[in-house]
Amino acid sequence: MHTGILANKTVLELGSMIAAPFATHILNQLGATVIKIEPPAGETTRKLVRGGPSGTYIAYNRGKQSICLDLQTDGGREIFRTLVEKADIVLHNLSPGAARKLGVTYENCMAINPSIVYCHIKGYGEGPLAEEVASNPIAEAATGVMYSNRIDGRPSRLGPSYHDQFAGCYAVIGILAALMAPEGTPERHIEFGLYETGLHIAARDLVGVQLKSQLLGRPEQEPSPEFSIPGYGAYETRDGRWIYLVMLTDEHWRKFCRAVPIEASDELATLRQRRRQRPQVEEIVGTAVRSLDYDGLAKKLSAEGVGFTEVLSLDRVLDAPQAQEPRKYSEFTFAEYGFEAPDFPLSYNVTQVRAAGSPPLLGEQTSALLKGIGYDDTQIRSFLDDGAAVTADQEASLWAKVSKPEPVTG
Repeated sequence: MHTGILANKTVLELGSMIAAPFATHILNQLGATVIKIEPPAGETTRKLVRGGPSGTYIAYNRGKQSICLDLQTDGGREIFRTLVEKADIVLHNLSPGAARKLGVTYENCMAINPSIVYCHIKGYGEGPLAEEVASNPIAEAATGVMYSNRIDGRPSRLGPSYHDQFAGCYAVIGILAALMAPEGTPERHIEFGLYETGLHIAARDLVGVQLKSQLLGRPEQEPSPEFSIPGYGAYETRDGRWIYLVMLTDEHWRKFCRAVPIEASDELATLRQRRRQRPQVEEIVGTAVRSLDYDGLAKKLSAEGVGFTEVLSLDRVLDAPQAQEPRKYSEFTFAEYGFEAPDFPLSYNVTQVRAAGSPPLLGEQTSALLKGIGYDDTQIRSFLDDGAAVTADQEASLWAKVSKPEPVTG
């Protein structure tokens, strides 16, 4: 059984990719029961890696229940209505057109259950683009993030889908606030866009450009700290590892000089001086780092209170003592493979929640959930025979296996 602040809440998720599944992942970690409603083909992330589930699906759908429904059939819609009657929260990131087509709009759900908390993560909020579809990279491009992030001069996405994940967090904030609001109030209808999420995230940089434009009399892009502050960035150590240094202030610089040690000359004492002599400072820092092995340098920097970390490849991240002591991830199996996935970081909430199980197979809990909401065996068999509902194929292989390479001879 779940415990935790949302232990008595049931969430219906009609989610795909990241934004909605990430939001319900957090709600599940806070104790809520999450029922993932999927179409017969499954949601998108079930088929992204060699025809099977991707890391996104495995990481953000563990601990949920999957019911597979065809909402374009009368039977599928009937089941959905019954689920909504008994649920507390509906959350999805379908396009506005798809939500109307499938009958899962706010108006549809409110007519079934007036006390429902309804959250729709859209591409765009209110405005001329409200009906358009948007994704994480579109939000990056439209809100200024992509313009400065270039590969060989070409604007490029960041890589991780941070806008999707921020939107998921905003959805959770909105849902928690709505649960505190009286039934029937507008606060229980939450609707916002990835675009508006991106605008809010970009506020610091947008305001920074405005400030510089007014101070300098011309628009100027606000660079990231590592492009504007010497000594701020990644440097290679003598043993071929990479260390990331944070030197924002003059005190940071003095601490680094004491740690290495090098002379903290008066000519480089202030950030303005160091910026004027950036190539010289970069050479000083790079040479100092290259003269030491990582472990020795780390010990010196830590003793002086310098901000740093090793730049780790993904396969090494969860081996770090900070990730393991206490353990900040859950271990579980899915198909025949074992996984370790980081948990929601508010540990005092998560530790009271049951250990998250594997992510569900497509339709794994369909029959059990149908029985739980009042359908008998004959009705369930009818839904399955008609294709309104689908159960999991327990024997199906999830991924196309990589064939073993032929042995090299001669």
